[in-house]
Amino acid sequence: MENNELSMPTKYDPQAIEKGRYDKWVNGKYFEATGDETKPPYTIVIPPPNVTGKLHLGHAWDTTLQDILTRMKRMQGYDVLWLPGMDHAGIATQAKVEQKLREEGKSRYDLGRAKFLEEAWKWKDEYASFIRQQWAKLGLGLDYSRERFTLDEGLSKAVREVFVSLYEKGLIYRGEYIINWDPATKTALSDIEVIYKDVQGAFYHMKYPLADGSGHIEIATTRPETMLGDTAVAVHPEDERYKHLIGKNVILPIVGREIPIVGDDYVDMEFGSGAVKITPAHDPNDFEVGNRHNLERILVMNEDGTMNEKAGKYQGMDRFECRKQIVKDLQEEGVLFEIEEHLHSVGHSERSGAVVEPYLSTQWFVKMQPLADQAVEQQDKEDKVHFVPDRFEKTYLHWMENIRDWCISRQLWWGHRIPAWYHKETGEVYVGLEEPKDAENWEQDPDVLDTWFSSALWPFSTMGWPDEEAPDFKRYYPTNVLVTGYDIIFFWVSRMIFQGLEFTGERPFKDVLIHGLVRDAEGRKMSKSLGNGVDPMEVIEKYGADSLRYFLSTGSSPGQDLRFSVEKVESIWNFANKIWNASRFALMNMDGLKYEEIDLSGEKSVADKWILTRLNDTIATVTKLADRYEFGEVGRVLYNFIWDDFCDWYIEMAKLPLYGEDEAAKKTTRSILAYVLDNTMRLLHPFMPFITEEIWQNLPHKGETIVTAAWPEVKEELSDQQAAEEMKLLVDIIRSVRNVRAEVNTPLSKPIKLLIKAKDDSVLQTLKNNQAYIERFCNPEELVLATDVPAPEKAMTAVVTGAELFLPLAGLINIEEELTRLQKEWDKWNSEVERVQKKLSNERFVSKAPQEVVEGERAKEKDYLEKRDAVKARIDELKG
Repeated sequence: MENNELSMPTKYDPQAIEKGRYDKWVNGKYFEATGDETKPPYTIVIPPPNVTGKLHLGHAWDTTLQDILTRMKRMQGYDVLWLPGMDHAGIATQAKVEQKLREEGKSRYDLGRAKFLEEAWKWKDEYASFIRQQWAKLGLGLDYSRERFTLDEGLSKAVREVFVSLYEKGLIYRGEYIINWDPATKTALSDIEVIYKDVQGAFYHMKYPLADGSGHIEIATTRPETMLGDTAVAVHPEDERYKHLIGKNVILPIVGREIPIVGDDYVDMEFGSGAVKITPAHDPNDFEVGNRHNLERILVMNEDGTMNEKAGKYQGMDRFECRKQIVKDLQEEGVLFEIEEHLHSVGHSERSGAVVEPYLSTQWFVKMQPLADQAVEQQDKEDKVHFVPDRFEKTYLHWMENIRDWCISRQLWWGHRIPAWYHKETGEVYVGLEEPKDAENWEQDPDVLDTWFSSALWPFSTMGWPDEEAPDFKRYYPTNVLVTGYDIIFFWVSRMIFQGLEFTGERPFKDVLIHGLVRDAEGRKMSKSLGNGVDPMEVIEKYGADSLRYFLSTGSSPGQDLRFSVEKVESIWNFANKIWNASRFALMNMDGLKYEEIDLSGEKSVADKWILTRLNDTIATVTKLADRYEFGEVGRVLYNFIWDDFCDWYIEMAKLPLYGEDEAAKKTTRSILAYVLDNTMRLLHPFMPFITEEIWQNLPHKGETIVTAAWPEVKEELSDQQAAEEMKLLVDIIRSVRNVRAEVNTPLSKPIKLLIKAKDDSVLQTLKNNQAYIERFCNPEELVLATDVPAPEKAMTAVVTGAELFLPLAGLINIEEELTRLQKEWDKWNSEVERVQKKLSNERFVSKAPQEVVEGERAKEKDYLEKRDAVKARIDELKG
């Protein structure tokens, strides 16, 4: 511990202290779960980032919150597992790989499935290494020995197990349905992968002639190209206008096919003409009507959005080209009589941006009702999933209670292949964990599963399930908390809950901590089109990981969005710099103190007792708030303690004994500096791991690393409330004198006369005991301390709890200005008196609030009244 100051550079340089530190942590295996049975387990699984790209600020925020929780729990004596991993992200990754191939002039079909998958795995390896580098830059305490990937062998086994099990229970089925089809990526989409945007379109009003020549019936559509697949016109069975037409036929224009008029309750009599065209293969509602009336399903489009052979002369045209041509042809036939402009909501693919086509297709589905019912019932039990903030439970339940069957098949090559085979001759379907025995007679379904199908199993598939005896599954499941953004409650959180309950019989996590989205300084969503995105790695390059982490984790309350501000990150860099300089000062004055020499039993000054009391308060508050996930509040408490109490007050006061002649006082001060700094670094460590480790390594300490150091504990014997009150009085006096000096432009270097009138003998005794501090920080040439001080006429005054201050600054004081200032002071205390009295006159507050809160308000009332009276007396004196 000799020459501590030499190993801490004079300037705080985050790049220098962060360099190489992470490797030391990882190589030391400090982040690995130990399986130590004497410790309680604590588990978080990382929301696996997609291997499509590099991490953004949202990931940095999400993972920093998890890192804070796991670092804190590790220090609190838990056996912590924070499990890392990545998601194969089916559609998104395949789209990126196909784009890369297009740039090389190739398509996936040129390569074939096996070669294409080789390209996808190369992409995955490249981006996985980017992601790991970014995790390292952020300082994330991940257990890499257990890293998983959604397409690795173990997880693929879990996926097959779940698919086969749900199929055998009748909860997975194959059927023809209208699904959301993305013609660009040629795959089905689930409802939540569709984004609705308002688009300027049109209602096309047409007349379908009755087959018997007795007239026509009017209908309107926004998608005239689908009329080629119409198989009926529907009217409401109670509609007087059309009742008599039910059972008759109309002739479908252009096509010339006869189609029936059917009566169905689905039709809204009030909307439009009260008659609608029915296209069962191209509309979900029409599909249901078609089922009720046994109508044919005629698909008129190909998978890529072009028209097929059923579209007759329009075959081969793009769907939107066909629309234009059909409109022209219908106008020429005299069938289309009105085009009405119409702003309507149109579904777009979240992945490709293409307009989604409702499309008849044979797909695999999960029957959701029984699974959703089980998940909803769980929320009435004691071991429910706790949402933080709890308002998000309503969001979750609303979705679960209104759920539709989940389309899980995707027409892709990158993903988990569906474990279903079709017999080449009989068409029989076989679903199993392994391929059929006479494999040459069977053909496997070419589709893969929706990415979210495997992500839904993440909390238990990563632990070795379906082997229920797997050591990690037995020890670390269910997990303690899931940290994620509110934007994927439906996609992911809800699916993990119902799959966890179905396959493990337990909730997959106890708590779900929900955060918002990172927005720019103006509150706009970050996006490529706005060009307002921020690369977390660039912020780290400039200000260090600690500053970014502290900003992200303390910049908002749970569930709220966070506005990114460079100025705020910079101000945190200043905070880190302040910590660095204060620590350097302390270390330079430690005089080689060793850990076992730290001794807090010596005689302590009021400042010593106060800082130890404030440290205890801070430990208690930080621990309580962090357990409630209120990191914004934790940040505020730590910032105030470190910046104000420790740096601005204690260190300044510690200079008196450190620079004095009393060796015993020096030794005690050094011990307290070492003790407070050690505990403060531990409290701050989960938020700012790099700077705290660097400082801690220079402090007298035991153990290899702050990562595994014990979390600070409140030591009641070090709390002294009386010292805290006495210190508050001294701080108030020093601040007041500084404020008065500033008002009349009298610098601290210029000695002044200071008279302090104590309220009673005990206050007077406190002032006399701490006279050295008053002299050091107020610089009076003459100091008068008494219970009875006649107020000088030409003096500035200040009122603090327990005392009045007079500063006779002859020649510098203007009586009128001083009266104006005192009047403002009186107004301030008067409004405080009124506020507190209003509270105390409220019977509900007095009867409902905890006793100590009410007592606290009564003490404030007494204090404010005394201050108001003292100011009033001074005003009267000056006016006298």
